[in-house]
Amino acid sequence: MKLSWKHPYAPAVAAATAIVMTALPLTASGASASEASASGTSTPDAKTSAEKDTAADADAGGQARLADKPAAGGLAAGEAKGGWNDYECKPSEKHPRPVVLVHGTGGNKIDNWLGLAPYLKKRGYCVFSLDYGQYNGIPLLHGLGPIEDSAAQLDTFVDKVLDATGTGKVDIVGHSQGGMMPRYYMKFLDGAEKVNALVGIAPSNHGTTLSGLTGLVDLIPGLGDAVDGLAPSLMQQKKGSDFINRLNEGGDTLPGVKYTVIATKYDQIVTPYKSQFLEGPDVNNVTLQDLCPADISEHLAVGLFDRLAFHETANALDPANAEPTTCTS
Repeated sequence: MKLSWKHPYAPAVAAATAIVMTALPLTASGASASEASASGTSTPDAKTSAEKDTAADADAGGQARLADKPAAGGLAAGEAKGGWNDYECKPSEKHPRPVVLVHGTGGNKIDNWLGLAPYLKKRGYCVFSLDYGQYNGIPLLHGLGPIEDSAAQLDTFVDKVLDATGTGKVDIVGHSQGGMMPRYYMKFLDGAEKVNALVGIAPSNHGTTLSGLTGLVDLIPGLGDAVDGLAPSLMQQKKGSDFINRLNEGGDTLPGVKYTVIATKYDQIVTPYKSQFLEGPDVNNVTLQDLCPADISEHLAVGLFDRLAFHETANALDPANAEPTTCTS
């Protein structure tokens, strides 16, 4: 149901909805400079290293930034040879599977991955990202539509990547909703046979209380309808929702898939942060502050900027060559 603005509760609902939407994990272009500085660059030495890596990654990131502008041969620049979403990329013996990046609620295939995609590309991975969950014609801010529909889009995209790379399985890395939604794809759309590993960065695996804000839905008449009209995926990610209950019924994991969850205790969006963790075989739950107490990244920074989270992601993708994650990683 979509709320009519003639409804007597409309003013109160609009105000409360604004509060909820303000809490959305939006795109990297909307993140503040203070969030960037509060990421995993916990020491002066680490910050210098991160700045150098950022400069070294500029070429790959720059191609992605132009993803919607035509390039030679009719390809989008983000799909040009050498960047991520390069459909001519063939996985190497060292990294035999392509990596599919799945953005969070309100994100998109470019902004969400300006940090991690070049990081993985530089390490020799074939990296791909998709837009999903487009809703009501809203530009740039995706992941808003029903999660079941988004999972179907991921299904189609994974098949496209597998066909292009000639491989049998992918590794998936997702931020926020993007770390949880692939579990629906694997459980209900037979995706598990196509996935080797799932790395969730601050994933909404068991729903969220949104630092208590989801309680407003029960207190303000019409608020749930208003939020659902703006972005159905928000209500689906509420702790205790029918979607979340169905997703986790019968257990968190599926046989044959390796799971890693990377969380920060300062997460203010997917709360409580330990609700992100999974139970089951082949699960590695990581709290960044256990690796570096000085890391102060919150929900946005952990996916967009945090070098420790990036390092742990690389470890999860290549556990045989994993290196310890420290404050200077």
